Amino acid sequence: MGGAIVSDLLTEILIPVAAVIGIAFALIQWLLVSKVQLTPDRKTTSGEDNKNGTGDYLIEEEEGTNEDNVFVKCAEIQKAISEGATSFLFTEYKYVGIFMIAFAVLIFLFLGSVEGFSTKEQPCTYIKDKTCKPALSNAIFSTIAFLLGAVTSVASGFLGMKIATFANARTTLEARKGVGKAFITAFRSGSVMGFLLAANGLFVLYLSINLFKLYYGDDWEGLFEAITGYGLGGSSMALFGRVGGGIYTKAADVGADLVGKVERNIPEDDPRNPAVIADNVGDNVGDIAGMGSDLFGSYAESSCAALVVASISSFGTSHDLTGMFYPLLISSMGIIICLITTLFATDFFEIRAVQEIEPALKRQLIISTALMTVGIAIVSWLALPSSFTIFNFGVQKEVKNWELFFCVAIGLWAGLVIGFVTEYYTSNAYSPVQDVADSCRTGAATNVIFGLALGYKSVIIPIFAIAISIFVSFSLAAMYGIAVAALGMLSTIATGLAIDAYGPISDNAGGIAEMAGMSHRIRERTDALDAAGNTTAAIGKGFAIGSAALVSLALFGAFVSRAAISTVDVLTPKVFIGLIVGAMLPYWFSAMTMKSVGSAALKMVEEVRRQFNSIPGLMEGTAKPDYATCVKISTDASIKEMIPPGALVMLTPLIVGTFFGVETLAGVLAGSLVSGVQIAISASNTGGAWDNAKKYIEAGASEHARTLGPKGSDPHKAAVIGDTIGDPLKDTSGPSLNILIKLMAVESLVFAPFFATHGGLLFKLF
Repeated sequence: MGGAIVSDLLTEILIPVAAVIGIAFALIQWLLVSKVQLTPDRKTTSGEDNKNGTGDYLIEEEEGTNEDNVFVKCAEIQKAISEGATSFLFTEYKYVGIFMIAFAVLIFLFLGSVEGFSTKEQPCTYIKDKTCKPALSNAIFSTIAFLLGAVTSVASGFLGMKIATFANARTTLEARKGVGKAFITAFRSGSVMGFLLAANGLFVLYLSINLFKLYYGDDWEGLFEAITGYGLGGSSMALFGRVGGGIYTKAADVGADLVGKVERNIPEDDPRNPAVIADNVGDNVGDIAGMGSDLFGSYAESSCAALVVASISSFGTSHDLTGMFYPLLISSMGIIICLITTLFATDFFEIRAVQEIEPALKRQLIISTALMTVGIAIVSWLALPSSFTIFNFGVQKEVKNWELFFCVAIGLWAGLVIGFVTEYYTSNAYSPVQDVADSCRTGAATNVIFGLALGYKSVIIPIFAIAISIFVSFSLAAMYGIAVAALGMLSTIATGLAIDAYGPISDNAGGIAEMAGMSHRIRERTDALDAAGNTTAAIGKGFAIGSAALVSLALFGAFVSRAAISTVDVLTPKVFIGLIVGAMLPYWFSAMTMKSVGSAALKMVEEVRRQFNSIPGLMEGTAKPDYATCVKISTDASIKEMIPPGALVMLTPLIVGTFFGVETLAGVLAGSLVSGVQIAISASNTGGAWDNAKKYIEAGASEHARTLGPKGSDPHKAAVIGDTIGDPLKDTSGPSLNILIKLMAVESLVFAPFFATHGGLLFKLF
């Protein structure tokens, strides 16, 4: 087995260097965004710079609008959105912090009790002739890893929100100079979030491993078992961020749309609408903070799943550090590749027209995937021995380095396939969404029927892509192959997040333009940015769901091995009851989150109606609405309603594992994975299609679209109703489901020692 070309020392240097480069690049992008002033710049002259736009002339100056007034309004609105988002996240984190401490205590008690809190070294789980650190050590270090993952996840979400609220008004003001300049500001801001999250996630994981190694020494089996707590911490915080943020944003969105657009016939983001600030705050706490925590959780779990399997393979048993750190080297290469890819959007190509926006974002996905394929080949050739063995349910399977390259590459390309299929079903440039828009001619009912059918149909190709990835990667490198395939899908996470975050920033920019009373031409530009962002957000959700399926399967394999289950036989009653209950859980979870949004939206609709009816001059624009009450309704509802769905996900593995045992829990994990992926893809794409069908009618860009419009027509009202039904599907239930399937799997893996020793209490009684 020829050794790796890269030495262990060089590996120890390359990983933190890549993380530091990522953080430095994020800071440079932030400095470039901060150069856009929120105060009038008297030096700006007409036609100063034609790059990335239609010239630096200011539309407002041409139309005689007071420029100082525009800047003041934009700054005021940005401040209100930023304060609302910060206030909500601090309230959310206060409750989440209590849970974090309580769950950390639970991890310590459960894992410490495996050997009765003994401090004696025990025989290793997989290599019986060796001794490993005591179970008490595993309990302590798993708890520390959990807290590190949780804090990093919370920080990722919070930093993302602060960057987005810093950039939204700047994007609006840049839209006055041209669509290209606004695009660059929004995209650079998204890049700050993408690179900070990818680099911080890698750096904290690398640091944790090296600190834990000081205690564990040669016991790599125990070390990487404890590190799985990092993934659990990341995903548990992401669950509350996604659910809480999703309820907040959609309660405000549904309330604002139903009363404002349908009943009062006023434009989206009209300052007269009392829910408009809450709606714009929601974009940041749900689509930015929640999404940031979610993708950090996916990254942490896929890395942990790969490291756990590697630690009991030849990399771990022979203490080959470079081979062991292969997942981290892939992530390091990803940061460098994404850095090069970002320059294509901000420096190498110019955006001159609205129709160039979406191709520029798609180009990011294609370039990053193509370059990353080469990057994976380089890492696989330099960091892996020519052949090695991988743990495969009790036996060691011989694998070649080129086989591992194919595993990572197939995950990467499957992600691109899922992304483009998602785009086809959710972009209004293609026939599926146009058909949904056309169905609005006959009212909301046919719109709903067409939208649901589109969502169900959109599941087919992504599932085949995931199935082929699983079959090929498992055939080549067993469960380790599936774990690195998931990592391949997430290797371009910095670019994926930049594209994802760009959408809500553009959405906020459009809202600020409307509220500040800026020209309709500026609103057209921000709407074009937002429509492209809507599609790319759907693509991002597709990536998240696809990677979640692979990650949870890899974690499931690690759990089965750690819990010493020889086979998972579906014909066994213990397993089958778990399977059928597990398949039900995503429906139960979706019902809770949908109902939560519905209840909160009900209160919001009533409050918005009350203000329109009771505040004299509100519709005429002579009186200001009470924005604060609507913000409070969304905040209170989301904090209260996020607890039951969170408890369902977090408590299910503990209850099933403790009372019914590891075999039933294995069934629950398999069932929730199989049904959860389908519902998540369907829900996200249905909601995305309804949203873009509405935008298709509003834009009136084609002859067909103009026959359905304009805004306020019956087909448009039917489209708005479809969009409001789709809001909780695409932004609350759908994205949260991928966390459900990952989180239950990683939690089961962390608690596997306890379940294997003390689990199945009910079956032991009878």
